[in-house]
Amino acid sequence: MNLVKAAVCRPDRDDPFQVEELTLGDPRPDEVLVRFTAAGLCHTDLEVAAGRMPTPLPVVAGHEGAGVVEAVGAAVTGFEPGDRVVAAFSFCGSCRNCLGGRPAYCPQHFPLNFGAQRADGSVGLRDAAGEPVHDHFFGQSSFAGYGLCRPSSLVKVGATDLPDHVLAPLGCGVITGAGAVWNVLRVTPGSTVAVFGAGAVGLSAVMAAVAAGAARVVVTDVHASRLDLAAHLGATDVFDAGAVPAVERIRELTGGPGVDFSVESTGVPEVMAQAVAALAPLGSAAVLGVAPDADLRTNAFALLEGRSVTGSIVGHQAPAVLVPRVLDLHGKGRFPLEAMIRTYPLDHINKAVDDVRSGTAVKAVLVH
Repeated sequence: MNLVKAAVCRPDRDDPFQVEELTLGDPRPDEVLVRFTAAGLCHTDLEVAAGRMPTPLPVVAGHEGAGVVEAVGAAVTGFEPGDRVVAAFSFCGSCRNCLGGRPAYCPQHFPLNFGAQRADGSVGLRDAAGEPVHDHFFGQSSFAGYGLCRPSSLVKVGATDLPDHVLAPLGCGVITGAGAVWNVLRVTPGSTVAVFGAGAVGLSAVMAAVAAGAARVVVTDVHASRLDLAAHLGATDVFDAGAVPAVERIRELTGGPGVDFSVESTGVPEVMAQAVAALAPLGSAAVLGVAPDADLRTNAFALLEGRSVTGSIVGHQAPAVLVPRVLDLHGKGRFPLEAMIRTYPLDHINKAVDDVRSGTAVKAVLVH
């Protein structure tokens, strides 16, 4: 058993997270013990803490971890102690979608990632009273200093000189935005793109669209600092969504009936509808925001003009493919993701939550 410091989500508490000392069991034959050094704070973690996702509480969340392999179970291959890794999500590895290179659409996605327990219902964490605390969230639970990980959740990052707090968001937010641009929308050189929401996912979409050669990238948000950052990262036009009607403004800026592509990353149903309404005929929208139980409404006739709308989970492609692609572009100076990161000690996780909610921080990363 190992003592670990972790941020725990418990029901009926004023703060979303409580930092506690827990005990962690040894890895089973099919598990990898990872010492986490950094973990991104994602909107999905906040939905879990609020009880709006199918995850049992108490739980240690965190699904954008980076760290070092400490030990591997006897049945694990491909990893060894000392490997630097980014942790993403879990998948079965044997279904049609997994074998086809799109593991985010594994039929076991929800139980493996949101179930926060092993297949037999057991967990690896115990609190000071000896009571179980759910872990294995997204195969990692990286809001703890150590985690028992599913090998499918881990991507080796090799000899990159990027610090772990920059690597951590690659596990979800960065590849969600970038992968939607590259793999779902397939943004083309010379095209026009609108991005709704300049959080970590939206800004990753901006960087990916710029890298793809889009001629015009329009970004809308309600926070001036985030719009400034979007312009710094390559957006050609930015505007305050609270000041002007978004669809009309996008049409004005692009000088036509709308954009070729749009990305929605806010999770607000009204904004999702705007992302579709802003499309030109034959345009495509990708909806990325998490909005449990929300309905998307759009004009049916507009779809007859060849417009399409689709969802996308974690980049529509295996993290083992997407993460190296982002790292390659970063090495060439074309994906400066560190510009949107602000770090916090794990003890200050609730301050990080407040800063993200207020718009003060774009991508908060917790440092163990």
